[in-house]
Amino acid sequence: MTQPDIAPNKPPKRKRLSSEARRQDFINQAIEFFAEEGFESSTRGLAKKLGVTQPLLYRYFPSKNNLISEVYDAVYVKRWQPEWEPLLRDRSRPLADRLNTFYKVYTDAIFNREWMRIFLFSGLKGVDINRRYMQLVRQRILEPILIEARVEFGLPDVPPKHCEVEFVWVTHGGIFYYGVRDLIYESAISTDKDRVIADAITALMAGLEIKLNGPKQT
Repeated sequence: MTQPDIAPNKPPKRKRLSSEARRQDFINQAIEFFAEEGFESSTRGLAKKLGVTQPLLYRYFPSKNNLISEVYDAVYVKRWQPEWEPLLRDRSRPLADRLNTFYKVYTDAIFNREWMRIFLFSGLKGVDINRRYMQLVRQRILEPILIEARVEFGLPDVPPKHCEVEFVWVTHGGIFYYGVRDLIYESAISTDKDRVIADAITALMAGLEIKLNGPKQT
């Protein structure tokens, strides 16, 4: 008795994506790729990871820089929350209270392994993601903090000086580097992020009062 032919198992057909859905899928996988491999990796390597040809990838992204810009938009711009800036300017609350709340929600957004690795890789390879993001931070976080501090201390409303911006960068950068030590190096001493932030803000407020008021007259 002959056995009936049994069709071999066929791999399930890949769901056909719309052009926009496929483009977004490429961006999502590019984020993972650059976070692991860095920006020196070629689009050929990315296309291989995606399981597509390099010419197909170039149909969606005309150049590697174009793709990197899309990664920047997805990882940094789209994670920027519109409520952060009004929070910093809410003068119904003490500035220290606002800053503690802000940095808690801000770090919830950026303390992400892919976010951190892409930021560090881009700095090492001269990709302008860092410069673009740091300009955003200066305009939307650091300078507003200085403006609000002057109001709280009853000082004249004048544009922040470069040295004052650098002063606030020290605190902002310290909070950021705590995330690097935690997520990248896995060597953070404390696991209490809120306590780390609170201590940093206490030091910042005390320092700003001296920095903005100038040395005490004797």
